[in-house]
Amino acid sequence: MKAENYISLEFPSKSANEAFARGAVACFAAQLDPTLEELGDIKTAVSEAVTNCIVHAYPKEIGKIWLKAFILNGNKLKITVKDKGVGISDIEQAKTPMFTTGGQERSGMGFTIMESFMDGLKIKSVPGGGTVVHMTKTISIRAAKGRK
Repeated sequence: MKAENYISLEFPSKSANEAFARGAVACFAAQLDPTLEELGDIKTAVSEAVTNCIVHAYPKEIGKIWLKAFILNGNKLKITVKDKGVGISDIEQAKTPMFTTGGQERSGMGFTIMESFMDGLKIKSVPGGGTVVHMTKTISIRAAKGRK
């Protein structure tokens, strides 16, 4: 599916950049005229994906995070968050609610939240080679705006 528009960002895995990533994707997604609820869902999912990179992919160093967002036909938003960190050895286990490798202060709900707030979630990972998270969300077309 060909993108109608896209953004591509690269930034270090510093906690301050989580808010930047969330805000950048929210501003980009605004052109689809999402509801406040849809926008909140997108921001929360991006926050979780980027936080996973910061906390889990690069636990002992600052690495790079790549974020891309695409607007596709049918009012669909696709977001990809990628790292070259430690990777995930068992994706199904990592998706289990309450499972975490980040210590007791982590909730272990990141993938569960992403899956709940987005329409689609795909995770690819190679231990020692990084992780790529693909998320999609179809934005409702609001009749009041007369959009097609």
